[in-house]
Amino acid sequence: MAEIPSYFRENIHVQYKGQTHEVLRGMHLNEFLEQHGGPRQQEIIAAFVNNRLNGRFYPLRSDCTVRPVTRNEREGWDAFRRSVCLMLYEAARRYDPTLRLVLSGTLGDGYFYYDRRGQPISRETIDSLERTMHQIVQEDLPFRVTSMSVIEARKLCLEAGFEDKAHLLDTHWEPNVRVAWCGEFFDLFHKPLAYSTGRIQPFKLEPYEPGMVLRFPRRGGSEVRATLKPHPKLFAVYQETRRWNEILGMPNVGALNGLTLRGDLPHFIHVAEGFHEKKIATIADEICRQKDRLRVVLIAGPSASGKTTFSKRLGVQLQVNEVQPVNLSVDDFFVPREQTPKDSDGNYDFEHIEALNLELLWEVLVKLLKGEEVLTPVFDFQLGSPRPENQWRPMRLERDQILIIEGIHGLNDRLTQPIPKEMKIKLYVSALTQLAIDDHNRIHTSDTRLLRRIIRDRQYRGYSAGETIMRWPSVRRGEDRHIFPFQEQADAMFNSALAYEHAVLRPYAERFLLEVTEEHPAFSEVYRLLRFLRLILPVVEDAVPQNSILREFIGKSTFHY
Repeated sequence: MAEIPSYFRENIHVQYKGQTHEVLRGMHLNEFLEQHGGPRQQEIIAAFVNNRLNGRFYPLRSDCTVRPVTRNEREGWDAFRRSVCLMLYEAARRYDPTLRLVLSGTLGDGYFYYDRRGQPISRETIDSLERTMHQIVQEDLPFRVTSMSVIEARKLCLEAGFEDKAHLLDTHWEPNVRVAWCGEFFDLFHKPLAYSTGRIQPFKLEPYEPGMVLRFPRRGGSEVRATLKPHPKLFAVYQETRRWNEILGMPNVGALNGLTLRGDLPHFIHVAEGFHEKKIATIADEICRQKDRLRVVLIAGPSASGKTTFSKRLGVQLQVNEVQPVNLSVDDFFVPREQTPKDSDGNYDFEHIEALNLELLWEVLVKLLKGEEVLTPVFDFQLGSPRPENQWRPMRLERDQILIIEGIHGLNDRLTQPIPKEMKIKLYVSALTQLAIDDHNRIHTSDTRLLRRIIRDRQYRGYSAGETIMRWPSVRRGEDRHIFPFQEQADAMFNSALAYEHAVLRPYAERFLLEVTEEHPAFSEVYRLLRFLRLILPVVEDAVPQNSILREFIGKSTFHY
């Protein structure tokens, strides 16, 4: 006799840590973990159920495989930080219901918040909010999840003054929506949270004019580091982005979807791209004002930030100012593969600065700046070594020319050690996401770059979305070591993000993400990204200019890569 399908049975089978457990259908994940999680089950903040991340309040409805997640893992760490944020919003509601905290972006080891009312957040307010948060921890409130109709949810949002959340529902076609609660504060379209507030610490609130920073320990850590380092240049870019958003009238996803529905997005695209062009022109003008002493432009930034297109557009603006750019590829200075440093896992670390033949690079730079002709290497990536010298390229830098060097180590002084400081300018390029989901939920900068890279790798480099996602943690570790520690050393920063870009990226990203099967180890990340993308209405890319940063990823660029 055939086995009865799980959806007809009163009991279901759960695979957990190599064992099969028969449990009652509808049992919450928290109850299951308390029974079977072992002596350290309290450390489990969430779990993968059939390779999809869920909080401990998730009901188990059919046969499944469960894998626990702790704060030491990235997914658990994200759930921890989201839970802390919800506690902050509940603390603000209790302390002063008129206080309208807005999550602006990442700053150091925390999130920067400002008051929507335009008032500075006082030290007294910050101290009171932190005390209230600790009180909420002591109360050990459960993070509740409910389902309600879209009509009810929209009414709830408008009564609370959350117009930004209400606009998200304008394009939500399903009849119901999940709502997450911490005390009396609620959030829509929630991602997995901890089970209760009693498990959510440590954290720290610190002033950072005109707002404050909600700080976290290192992933899985037990304490927040003593001091918050200032990030004046990065913070200035965030402030500039805020001003752009105010000018454009595009603060969140709901507003973007509204423009798409009304057919007004093409004009918005032109204005957003105009901001980019103006910023690039301003940087080029500054370089040209100092052309008597500046000979080297260094461009650095994390993966998929659009460095290549930025450097090409900067070159155009330099030519407008009668300065001729000459590009030098750092990639051609890699050491032979067998000489490449290895990481802690024993794999080649191609992002380590010692993966470059620095002495050869220094020799080339010194000769170029003296006006001498020099042979520059050509690296054969298939062979993993430089080509013979008779295949190297001759190069000379004339007095009316300026050298542009693009690479992840551009902000590190070791890369151009023999070159006097006054002869070089350092530029930092990153996609510091302009758009927020709503006032309380941001779009992570790393997610924007990951989506860009998934599309580019799939279309032009022969890598599937699953392969790109599996490589991404290694890429991020390299950025943490070799790029982000140097970002404040930049002389100028360029935010390559475009407030409309997720609407253009969605059709490409969805198609490539859906190619990944449920059994693939990257599927849990695929599932997370697909859930995010469903919030944004897709658009075709016809209105995107051919010199846009986005064309580096979606194609049809006027530039050659």
